[in-house]
Amino acid sequence: MTARIVVGLDSSEESVRALRWALDEARLRGAELHLVHAYPTPELVALPAVVTLPSDDELRAAADEVISEQIEKVGGAGDVEVTRTVRSGGAAAVLCEVAQGADLLVVGARGLGGFRGLLLGSVTHQVVAHSPCPVVVTVPEHR
Repeated sequence: MTARIVVGLDSSEESVRALRWALDEARLRGAELHLVHAYPTPELVALPAVVTLPSDDELRAAADEVISEQIEKVGGAGDVEVTRTVRSGGAAAVLCEVAQGADLLVVGARGLGGFRGLLLGSVTHQVVAHSPCPVVVTVPEHR
């Protein structure tokens, strides 16, 4: 059975770093890469004006574009087999759900430096606490 590495992506530079690391690791392990982007479900509140919300198809297309842009930023996946998941919901919950049965889950952290750099963001903290598999958190080399 082929190893599977799940990577959480958003539009940040931190997720590009996580994707680069995961691509290298996938090549070393002969693993497939599963790229995941979670998007929030829009909520409608009572407003005195008419508001048009994007359709689920539009939200999914925008989420898939985030993955495409990140792959482009790292120069493509090359010979690594890639699958994608775009899903509405909280990022940590979606990542932990998709990571069921995975060998590794990779996420990026901002790494603010000093004492603040020791603190993880809320999504990263939740993923580390609740992941069903080992987690790698990539951080900036230096700031």
